[in-house]
Amino acid sequence: MPTHPPERAPHVRGERLPVLDPATGQVCEEVADQHPDELDAVIDRAHAAWRDWRADSAARTSALLTAADAVERAGDDLASLLTREQGKPLPESYAEVARTSARLRYFAELDPGSQQITDGRPVRSVVRWRPLGPVAAIVPWNFPLQLASAKFAPALAAGNTMVLKPSPFTPLATRLLGSVISSVLPEDVLTIVTGREPLGARLASHPGIRHVTFTGSTLTGRAVAEGAAAGLARVTLELGGNDAAILLEDVDVEGIADRLFWAAFRNCGQVCMAVKRVYAPARLHSQVVEALAHRAKTVVVGPGLDPGSELGPVNNAPQLARVERYTAQALADGGRVVAGGRRLDRPGYFFAPTVLADVPSHSPVVTEEQFGPVLPVLPYRNLDEAVEAANDTGFGLGGSVWGTDVDQAEAVADRLECGTVWINHHAELSLAQPFAGIKESGLGVAGGPWGLYGNLRPFVVHRPEGA
Repeated sequence: MPTHPPERAPHVRGERLPVLDPATGQVCEEVADQHPDELDAVIDRAHAAWRDWRADSAARTSALLTAADAVERAGDDLASLLTREQGKPLPESYAEVARTSARLRYFAELDPGSQQITDGRPVRSVVRWRPLGPVAAIVPWNFPLQLASAKFAPALAAGNTMVLKPSPFTPLATRLLGSVISSVLPEDVLTIVTGREPLGARLASHPGIRHVTFTGSTLTGRAVAEGAAAGLARVTLELGGNDAAILLEDVDVEGIADRLFWAAFRNCGQVCMAVKRVYAPARLHSQVVEALAHRAKTVVVGPGLDPGSELGPVNNAPQLARVERYTAQALADGGRVVAGGRRLDRPGYFFAPTVLADVPSHSPVVTEEQFGPVLPVLPYRNLDEAVEAANDTGFGLGGSVWGTDVDQAEAVADRLECGTVWINHHAELSLAQPFAGIKESGLGVAGGPWGLYGNLRPFVVHRPEGA
């Protein structure tokens, strides 16, 4: 997952935080750099608002559906602002806004219900569900609106209130989204706070927070979990990924090349569940490399606000440096650039879409998460070797298998150690399905009813049967 900005001098109250346009590297706007001490009052207000918000589920449903309509009406402003600060092409920003409103509608109408337990005793036991209280959310810069809504939609629908902190690299559209939604919700149900560290650390460890939900790097996720543990707050962590795509011997290389390319390079490769490494049969390796390289050489890279751009810039300077470092190390390790391999000579944080061959399996671009527009393609001799290599990682977010024989592909998919496997596509999620990683890719579950129940606690009432 994405890196975080470096520490600066200690906070000064009233200081402003510059937000850069990644297509130019220039400041496009400033936001408040809030002091961690300000969180006490914010969380107190969120707790006070929780008393009424949790009490009326019908009112919550109505309010969240109204909020979804408000997000749609603000779509033009939200999408253009998102592209300016994040860099992605404008159509992708519009898709992110649409996903945000759709998620609000989905969770608004999801009812946890209750369950009666029948166990032979003369007692009527009913399990009901209650909200937790104020929830803290910390969101990265790759999908600011989509990941924010993945946290606040189920939390608010469950009857909690939320304090949400976006990345210092991309606070603008999230701040506007918060204003749009808060205009139709009761005061202090959803609060957006902006600033650099240690604001997020203080939010995660605040004793008034009952659930912390975080998306970001594994290293930071561990720190978030440690902070939340002090108050015994529940934790949901969606962390890094190093998803492998295994191509089978019967794969139609040209038939899947476009889908495979975009599974790796969408959002400039800045997707936690993007394809990060490809394993191809040795006899097809050169064909796969050339097919992906052709697309990398012909895709249009440019500012996200330009109508013809298909790929935008890397979001920020630290991440660009990471991409450059991993690519240079791959070459030092004996790898070969087939497409790209360099920063583009223009303003902003542009890096040419890069396809690598002959990279040894120990190189960091294979073993770690590059989180950028760089893709290594590795050959394998037999399926056992491919599966072993795919599983040989500390991550366990997703993976995919590509081939003509879908039954064989599914048999291979069953052997992958990750939370989600796709067959002949990758990184497509329904609002109704669970999303969870294993190993160092996270804790807890997002999405679908599982995401709603993650924001609730069971409450059991016993009464004598017949009374």
